[in-house]
Amino acid sequence: MYVFKFGGASVKSADDVRNVADIIARYKNIPLMIVVSAMGKTTNAFEQLTEYYFKDKEKHLFECFSKIKQYHIEIAEELFNNIDSKFINSLNNKFKFLETILKKPHSENYNFEYDRIVSIGEELSVMIISYYLNESNISTRWFHARDIIITDARYRDAQVNWDKTCKAVNNVLLPYFSQTTHSSSQPLAITQGFIGGTAAGYVTTLGREGSDYSAAILAYALNANEVLIWKDVPGLLNADPKLVKQTVLLPNISYQEAIELAYYGAKVIHPKTLKPLLTKNIPLRVKSFYEPGKDGTLINNNIKFDDQTPSYIFKFNQVLLSVSPKDFSFIAEHNLSYIFSEFAKYNVRINMMQNSAISFSVCFDFDRTKTPALINGLKKLFHINCLYDKELLTIRHYKKANIKPFIKNRKVILEQKTCDTLQLLVKK
Repeated sequence: MYVFKFGGASVKSADDVRNVADIIARYKNIPLMIVVSAMGKTTNAFEQLTEYYFKDKEKHLFECFSKIKQYHIEIAEELFNNIDSKFINSLNNKFKFLETILKKPHSENYNFEYDRIVSIGEELSVMIISYYLNESNISTRWFHARDIIITDARYRDAQVNWDKTCKAVNNVLLPYFSQTTHSSSQPLAITQGFIGGTAAGYVTTLGREGSDYSAAILAYALNANEVLIWKDVPGLLNADPKLVKQTVLLPNISYQEAIELAYYGAKVIHPKTLKPLLTKNIPLRVKSFYEPGKDGTLINNNIKFDDQTPSYIFKFNQVLLSVSPKDFSFIAEHNLSYIFSEFAKYNVRINMMQNSAISFSVCFDFDRTKTPALINGLKKLFHINCLYDKELLTIRHYKKANIKPFIKNRKVILEQKTCDTLQLLVKK
């Protein structure tokens, strides 16, 4: 069994959906578990919709809603010459459901509202793609992710309950695959990425770019042979081609190296994706949906090629926050304990940190809601100094790297170095 994951870029248009069907047709007679993201930049649009909903900007809210609806209807109309009225009704019912939410007052729990609104993007994507595959004589059944990936109620960053998820997969997915395997058709199932569900049935999300993680969760629970993530790049590159002119394909790296790259912010693989695959030694391959015949990048337990090529990772919109105790004490264990508890409380991930006797400096991604809340929490005990809109450059295997072009005309304000990794926080 293979688990396929198709990201938003791979399903952003009718032509791309047709290409997905062509790729699936290459893997005849192989059981496939297919995970799909929201179409194109739909998640961004749904996030904007949620912002308007919470700020009571009704005009902007329904303009945004109309654009989202029009985008999906146009893709469906281009894909299907004669659209089944039952399918159109189900698509319209999903938009009516969303419209009903938007016309009611929101709760005070932003993260809960975010999950139930933004997750609809993945639901729409699965509905359209599943219908198209079946219309193309690729028999497919779709399952709602909230019924098979069971999480806690930590909305926007839900934690997987592995025991309940494996049990749900055994009860829901495996009987389908077992039954279909003994029939004449190829066993194909499709579900949404990014989404889970609580035991009470509420929709949760796994964090931004969480569809890769969804594929890994299902691969783990299904004991899959391999995970294939289909991207708009030829594989895992040593830098973002939008930022670096000459990039190098990494044909084979280890789980450990990929985890390091993901931890520091490489955009091709979600940071949580690799751990469940490593646990069961399930290879992950990153391939181009433009060139499906090429090998792409293989991630497995082979460490031979890890240090052959330097990798460059850029994170923008960084905050450098420095704190010092108001009571003139040193930065000791009790102060660090409180600081870290605040970061955990507001679910803010630290990208780099340094401390001296009297101050503690930390670098993290700016978030319009989390960052002010964190700063207010820390102000109770500490003097705060913040620098915004900085850039963090991380270089893996920097001894083989040419660093000068990346810091030219910039000032390094914080530097951290290990034997394998160099991090530079810079400003223009």
